[in-house]
Amino acid sequence: MVHSSRFTVSTRGNDDMLDITGQVEQAILESGVLNGIATVFVVGSTAAVTTIEYEPGLAQDMARVMERIAPRDDFYAHEARWKDDNGHSHIRASLLGPSLTVPIVNGQMVIGTWQQIVLVDFDTRPRQRTVHVQILGE
Repeated sequence: MVHSSRFTVSTRGNDDMLDITGQVEQAILESGVLNGIATVFVVGSTAAVTTIEYEPGLAQDMARVMERIAPRDDFYAHEARWKDDNGHSHIRASLLGPSLTVPIVNGQMVIGTWQQIVLVDFDTRPRQRTVHVQILGE
């Protein structure tokens, strides 16, 4: 069985991190799948999905580390070509990736006690982000 759903979240951009664990849990519940996998995918090339212990300190740490890896004020050929300001956003998002696959056992995601699913929006402005959850199982 394959079940697909989606939801939309509003972000502030600029490394905004949102806990989307509850929305993914709801999609799994609605699917009726007891054992399988859920793929969580954010549409767009300047946002990413990953897991982390979602708390303010780690959100700040993530933003600080990403600034070291892909600084906002560095030169990006993307910005020169398109006359925009989000070259670093594309690089940061590509490093984390747009999707995550999570096992489902007995109707529950297999994640740790301190592990949440988060969407990180690296773009330079607020956005509406669509997240697709596709569940495969029985």
